[in-house]
Parts: sequence; C-alpha cells; structure tokens
Amino acid sequence: MPDLSSSTSFAYPAVTTVDGRFFRPPLPAGHVPRPGLCARLSAGLHGRLLLVCAPAGFGKSSLASEFCQQLPAQWRSLWLGLSRRDSDPGRFLERLLGGLQQIFPGLGDEALGLLRMRQRHQPFAFEEWLDGLLDELAGRLDPAAPLLLVLDDYHLAQGAVLDRCLQFFLNHLPAGLLLLVTSRQRPDWHLARLRLSQQLLELQEQDLRLTAEESVELLVSQGADLRGEALQALLQRSEGWVAGLRLWLLAAAQEPAGLAPAVHGADGLIRDYLLEEVIERQSSEVQAFLYDTACLDRFCAELCDAVRDSHDSAAILRHLQAHQVFLVPLDEQGQWFRYHHLFSDLLRARPLEAPLQPPARLHLRACRWFSGQGLLDEAIDQALRAGQPDVAASLVQNLSEAQLLGEQNVAMLLRWKMDLPESLLSSTPRLIVLYAWALALACQLDAAEELASQLARFLPAPSPRAQRSMLAQWLALSGVIARGRGDIGTAERYCGEALTSMPQERTGQRQMCLSTLANLAVVRGDLWRARGLNREALELAQRVGNPLFEALAHYDRARVLQARGEVLRALDEVRHGLERLRDLPAQRLYAVRARLTLYEGFLLALRLQPDAARVRLQAGIAEARACRDLSLLTGYYLLAGLAGREGHYAEAFAQLAEAERLMHVWDVPPVYYLAMLTLAKCELWLPQGQLELAGLWLTRLAETYCGEQAASAPEFHPQLPLHLELQQAALERIQGQLPAAERRLRALSQQAQARGGQIMRVSAEVRLILQWLRAGQLREAQQHLALCLEAAAGGALLPFQELLEQQPQWLREQLLGAPACAVGEALLALLPAQEEDGAVPAMTAEALSSRELAVLKLIAQGCSNQEISDRLFISLHTVKTHARHINSKLGVERRTQAVARAKALGLLR
Repeated sequence: MPDLSSSTSFAYPAVTTVDGRFFRPPLPAGHVPRPGLCARLSAGLHGRLLLVCAPAGFGKSSLASEFCQQLPAQWRSLWLGLSRRDSDPGRFLERLLGGLQQIFPGLGDEALGLLRMRQRHQPFAFEEWLDGLLDELAGRLDPAAPLLLVLDDYHLAQGAVLDRCLQFFLNHLPAGLLLLVTSRQRPDWHLARLRLSQQLLELQEQDLRLTAEESVELLVSQGADLRGEALQALLQRSEGWVAGLRLWLLAAAQEPAGLAPAVHGADGLIRDYLLEEVIERQSSEVQAFLYDTACLDRFCAELCDAVRDSHDSAAILRHLQAHQVFLVPLDEQGQWFRYHHLFSDLLRARPLEAPLQPPARLHLRACRWFSGQGLLDEAIDQALRAGQPDVAASLVQNLSEAQLLGEQNVAMLLRWKMDLPESLLSSTPRLIVLYAWALALACQLDAAEELASQLARFLPAPSPRAQRSMLAQWLALSGVIARGRGDIGTAERYCGEALTSMPQERTGQRQMCLSTLANLAVVRGDLWRARGLNREALELAQRVGNPLFEALAHYDRARVLQARGEVLRALDEVRHGLERLRDLPAQRLYAVRARLTLYEGFLLALRLQPDAARVRLQAGIAEARACRDLSLLTGYYLLAGLAGREGHYAEAFAQLAEAERLMHVWDVPPVYYLAMLTLAKCELWLPQGQLELAGLWLTRLAETYCGEQAASAPEFHPQLPLHLELQQAALERIQGQLPAAERRLRALSQQAQARGGQIMRVSAEVRLILQWLRAGQLREAQQHLALCLEAAAGGALLPFQELLEQQPQWLREQLLGAPACAVGEALLALLPAQEEDGAVPAMTAEALSSRELAVLKLIAQGCSNQEISDRLFISLHTVKTHARHINSKLGVERRTQAVARAKALGLLR
C-alpha cells in the first residue's frame, strides 16, 4: 500500500484485483516512473526475495506497484498490505492464505481451519503449519506462470515470531513463487546465504532517492512553477526524498500565488508538516472528522456517520479525496478507505488537551454499527479495543440459537472464544449454553461437560419457568454429550426428559434432541420409531419456518429412509432439504448443507453413479471442513470405498489417512471415528489378500460392537454391527470356510429383515447367491434373486455390483425371465449388450460404456432426454453428455444415425 510519497493525487486508473482485502492501490496522478529501479528489480525475478528497505516517504510502495504493473506477461502478483494487527503471526498467516486462495481456490482449507481454531494461551507450531502449506502450494504452483507475492509495509507487523515464520517461508520457498517486501527497517532474517547465492536483490535508501531530473519532473507534473535558486534549494534540502517534495507541493497549493512555503529541517519534517501545514489548515469540521475516525482500521461513509453521530461523512470523504489528504482506497468502487499508516499514526498520537470524543466511545459506536451490519468479527474487535469485553461477550450471547444449532458452524464461534477472557465464558447461563453447545458439536466432550456443569451456579433461577428451562437445556446438552460417548441409555433418558420439559420456543435444542433420539433408534434397529421422531422434527421446523432446521430434519429423514433401503425416497428428501437452503446467502457456510451434500453423494453411490457421487462428496467435504463438522467422515469413508471398488487401493488408503489426520488435528475422541475407519480398512485389506490383518481387526471390532454388552455404534455409521457381520462372512468365504460364511450371511439377512434394513438384507443375499452359483446350486440362487429384487424395490443397486461384475450372463437371463420391475430394468441397463447368440459383439467403433449403452437402448425406444433421465435416475445434463459421447464414438451426428449405426455393429437388436 502506498506511503506518503505516493499520495498527493487520487485520479486513479483502473486496477484489477481479486479481492478488496488484497487491493493494490493505484499509482497517483503525476507519479514519476522509475524505469531504472524496475529494471533492477526485474533482474532479480530468478531469485527468491526482492527487498526494498528505506525510511518512510521514499516511494517504496509506489515502486512496488509500478513494478507489478510492468511484470512479464506470464507473471501474476498478489498484494498484501500489512498493519499492526498483522503482528499476530496467526492473523498474518490467515490473511496470507486467504490471498493465496484467491489464486488457488481450495488451497489449505484444512490448514485455515486449524489456524482459526488455535488458542492464544497455547503454543502453536507455526513452522510445522507452514511446512504443510508450502508442500500443498508447491503442487499448485506452475513455474511457467510464476507468482510475485508483495508484502507491503512489513515493518508494521514485524516481530520476533513473525520474522521466524517468514525466515522459514523463505528457506522453503517453492519454485514459481517470489517474495517482494517493502519495509522501513530491515527484517531480522539471515540473508547472507541468499545474497551469496544471488537469490536476493536489495534496494535501500540511496537507491530510492530521486535524481535531480526525477525531482524536477515530479514538480513540473504537479504544476509547480519554481526556478533558479529556489528550485536548487528545494532539491538540495529534499535530497531526493519523495515525501518531502510531495508534502511541499501539497502545502504550496494552499498558499497565495507566487508564495512557496519553506522546507523545514529533516528531523520531524513529516510530522511537523502534517500537523502544522495540513491538518491544522483544514476546517474545524474536517479536523474533528480526522481525529474521530483515526481509530478505525477501515471505514466507509456510513460507518463514519455512525461513529461521529452525524450525516456529513460522505461529503467530507469527497473533500479529503479532492484535497489528497492521504486516503488509501481499499476497493475499486471507492466505498472503503483507510488512512495512510503514517498519517493515522499521527492522528492517533496527536496530544490533545481536550480530546473531541473519548476513544472508547468511538470504538463502541463502531461496534454497534458493525453489529448492525452482521459483521460480528469486527464488532467484537471494536468492543475489545474499547476495553469492553463484556460488550463483546454480549454480542456473542445474542447469537441466535438458529445460527448456532442450525448452521452448526462451530468454527466461527470457537474463533470468537479466543478473544474473550475466560472469566466471561461462564458469566451468564446464555454464554455457558452457547459455548457448551459449540464444544459438544466440536466433539470436545469433557470441556463441554465441565462448562455445562457451571449452570448449577445460577440455580435456583429467578422463576419456576426459568428454572425448568435451564434444567431442560442442561439435560439436552448432557444427552448429546452422552451420545458422543456412546452411552445410549443416558442419552435417550436425558434427551427424552429434555423434550418433556423444554419450552417450545427452544426450537434448536428440541431439534437436537429429536435428531439424537432418531439416530439412536436407528442404532437399536427401531426404524419405525426413528421415522416418527423425524416426522415430529420436520413438523416443528415447518411450524417455526426455519429453513435450516427444516433442512436438518430432511437430512435425518433421508438417513432413516436409507437405513430402510428406500434410496430413491431418501434422495428426494436430500434434494428437498437442499432446496430449502437455496435462498440463503451462498457465501455463508452451513454444516447442514455440507451434510446434505455428502449424503446425496452417498445415495448416488448406492445408485451405482460413482462419478456424480464423487463430485457431491468432494463438495460436501470442503464445506464440512470449513464448518469443522464431523460429517466429513462419511465423505472420506465413501471416497475410500469408491476407490477401493475400482482397485485404486493407494488412493483409498490416502483418503482414510487424511480423515484420521484431520480427526487428530481437531482433537476428536476416537469413539467418533476409529471403528468406522478401521472397518473401511478391513474392506480394503480383504481383496488385497491381507487376511490376517483384516481378521485381527474384524475380531476386535466385533468384540466391541457386537453381542449383549456391545458398545454403541458411532453416530455416522449407526448400522456398523451389520456391516461387520458382512465383512466377517467375506473373510470366511476367502478362507474357504463356506458353511460358516453361509450361516453368517443367512443370520445377517434375517437380522437385517427384522430391523427393516433392506440394503443390508440384499447385500447378504447377493453374497449367498454368488456362493451358491459357484457351488452349482442354481435353484437356490434363482429363488433368492427374486427376493433380492423385491427387497431392493427402494432403489439400491450397489449391493448387486459383484453380481453384475462376476455373473453378468446368468443375471441377464434371470432378469429377462422375471416380471418387469424398476430395479431389474436399471440392472439390465448396467449390463453390457449382447447379440442373439449371447456372444459379445465385436465393435469396429470405439467401445461404449455400459451407461452409454443403457442410454442408447432408450434412445432406440424413442425416449426423450427427460424420459431417459427419469428411467435411469441420472441428471438431464448427464444424459446429454452421454448422447454426445455416443455420437462421437459411433461417428454420427444425430440420434437416428446413432441407432442405425449401433444396430449395424450388433450393439442393438
């Protein structure tokens, strides 16, 4: 950002920027180009660091901005102007990563979440954090399109810890990245090695001084009419100091014609000139504006009006822009500004005998304005700067229940927690409840329980109603915490009692209790009770008209429908939930939207649509990570399963490793994720022949989660015991224990049927069919296939995948001879086409995939794209994509030509 040396004019040219926070201020009108210095900087583009270090007012920022504009075409630049607030290494690194994400979307999402969750009273391994980020960044950078990262005014943020961080950053700078730093003082970095290896180009004060010719050019460009001894005196006294010349020009413009102000001594020249010749020459109204708004890091006209309790701020801002009083624009629209750092420092440090308004009052007014705009981060910051942590706590306390329990973006709340004194967290029942919920949703169960226990200090409550409400809130919290620990009995008892005594207006907490009880009903296999709880939750959400709670209820209903095998209905529920969120701000993050997106991916996988499933799973994971929501476990689990079924085992294990690493980073108790991820590993070990390892862990999991004294299944895998039985049967089959495997599969089928779990029943029956076909027991296989088709009427196709791959001919014969049904038609569409004699036809054109063949068959039947979409349960866009691929592979242009060509090749009858 420009210093005083570049701030006498604001006739800005257009400047491209990716985000207002990373806006590169334009060069002022009358700027004197520095081609020689830019050429010297260009010579350092092959290195690691360009360092421009000089006292204030020597044009460091202007030079950096000019250099960015003259970069070679293949170069990109990112501008990061620093302030004193960036002296916190965590804040600096967060801003740095935010800028990099403008160029590399998705870069370091998990790293950003980790940084925001740090606690100031605890040490943080910044170098380790940077190491991981740099590794990820190295994979995204392209040396053919390098990036120049500009850190402007580094001296404002400089400190021992930040210096060490930047030293590490420099030492491990990946190829394709170059650092340009402007500063008033030399950073405390070890630069000798960089200088020796010619990786450093450094410009200092003597380099940045204007030459006599450049000084005259600056004066002439601004209309100064100075000759002879007066000109020589000015050039000699200014000694090429850009700020001195510009300040002289600003003062000279206010003098009567023909009179030029004298140039004061070098010591305190800027300070004296600003105070005596700039600030004090403004009207009293403008001076009051400057002093009243100096406390703001950034401001707009509306904010200034609120802080000053006036309505003339827009006019004064226009005056300041016209008279070049050191405003720095922060966006291209001219709405947000800040003062130049030096100018604001002078305003804030100005010794006034009687301050116009107490700073605390100004900060509190700014706090109220930010709060009214929904900018809670800045509102809380202003309250803390006013010395009013209780006001900051009150802002958090006013956070609506819908925001916390509906959005479930606990990362946001825990981040604010860092800036509040610990004593305030337990100062009111409201704060205790909010932060206890945030900790419980973040799986910090011990901390949540300890904080919730402090509600006892506020008992007895002022009224019987308040007493019942407080006790009900404690019960709800305790029930959710007990669920997290796997204590089903306590969780059911507490959540049930909370619903009985909870006031109706506590919608969010009632929703959490209903959701927890429904999940536990699925664990117990009581799907009808779960269905009733879902209905109650949806009716409650619709009654209050809260889209977040409605979406959460649709998500819970989808989970129960899927457990019952009703995949298509579950998919409808998910899409209804996403539809309810459509009108909410797209830029906001919602855990419930992440969960719905993830579950849509899961259901698409059950429909044997792996490509579409991956897209939704990856989108859901991204939002869940930003919200710090545990549902992303489902995403990683399913991505690993998809990769494993395709034989990509390294990718599958990498997905599981990333999930486990994230759980460690978030400090999530193993009870939430260990069994789920271990079961996924067992599913991958079995086809790889690692039977001993898989058997060992399947036995351990069965000892924990099966039997009379079994532990509760984890929240995001409530049917885990049934899946364990399925994998144990697979192990027995591979080991040649066929009778044992058959007994286990029969028992599993009966158990799943008794619990209403049709997908697990079909999975067990398909494994039995495969076993019977290998043994030549065709009659049993045929009878049970009919049962499978009936049980899979809800739309689950994934259980048939092994049958499709291993016994396609037998399956085709059975499906063609069976009564028509939707599942049978979908399975037939997934089978490869055959000629009359049953041989797979030779094809001279490029081979069509099974999905493309299915689409082609329906085209031959005269179906429209929409009808194909409905019958194959794929999107209209996907149908059109398949149709284009079919035409391309068959070498035709129209649908009728594709059908004729396919028949000629024997692909269609």
